[in-house]
Amino acid sequence: MFGTESAGGSSAGNGGLLTLSLSRYIAASDTLIMPKEIKEIKDFLLTARRKDARAVKIIKLKDKTKFKVRCQRYLYTLVVDDGEKADKLRQSLPPGLTVTDIKKKK
Repeated sequence: MFGTESAGGSSAGNGGLLTLSLSRYIAASDTLIMPKEIKEIKDFLLTARRKDARAVKIIKLKDKTKFKVRCQRYLYTLVVDDGEKADKLRQSLPPGLTVTDIKKKK
């Protein structure tokens, strides 16, 4: 899985300690993976119904509600400005998902 190599070329000079060669993993992590924003409620519901969807966080702010669904690879977000639409969306989430409500005072 990880390539190992000695730090100084020989293990006798550094007390036998090995360092991990992570160059291929560091190159992949240079670009940060940002959450994917979904603009439509229908698309968000389809994403929440996928097999790899694990949990939904609902963050209620003063003037808007944010929905975040965690899938295997990405975190998908939806921002709803209307409170009634947010309540309807909350009720139409799949029953198998773990739903966490978070209230913030912003």
